[in-house]
Amino acid sequence: MRISAKADYAVRAALQLAAAGDCEPLKAEAIAEAQEIPHKFLEGILNDMRRGGLVVSRRGGNGGYRLAKPAGSISVADVIRVVDGPLVSVRGVRPPELTYTGPAASLLPLWIALRANVREVLDGVTLADLASAELPAAVSALAEEPDAWTNP
Repeated sequence: MRISAKADYAVRAALQLAAAGDCEPLKAEAIAEAQEIPHKFLEGILNDMRRGGLVVSRRGGNGGYRLAKPAGSISVADVIRVVDGPLVSVRGVRPPELTYTGPAASLLPLWIALRANVREVLDGVTLADLASAELPAAVSALAEEPDAWTNP
């Protein structure tokens, strides 16, 4: 699985908004500067997130962006889906829509299992978890495995 720059930036921007809480809305420029995200690229991401119902925006001198709902009710998966679409796809196709034959037939349950595990992690971690640096125990346990930090 590959996390796109767009998804990475979107999660980072959402975390910046989560950390701000219910304060004044944050301007895109401030988010871009704080997270070292190209401003124009961030504007497009924030628009995707607004259309996806994750952020709200207000125009004007006191305008900016804020989360549309509590950080504890927005998962990392929610953010990624809004900006990039399905979490796991094969050649741009969702696994249940695939068919394989012969020796390749066992690929389908593998792709489904992969999707289930990705969902379990990304749906199980909220912006509030990340903003408070308190990952769920199951996710922390996975990250604490020594092999998780090395590339084969």
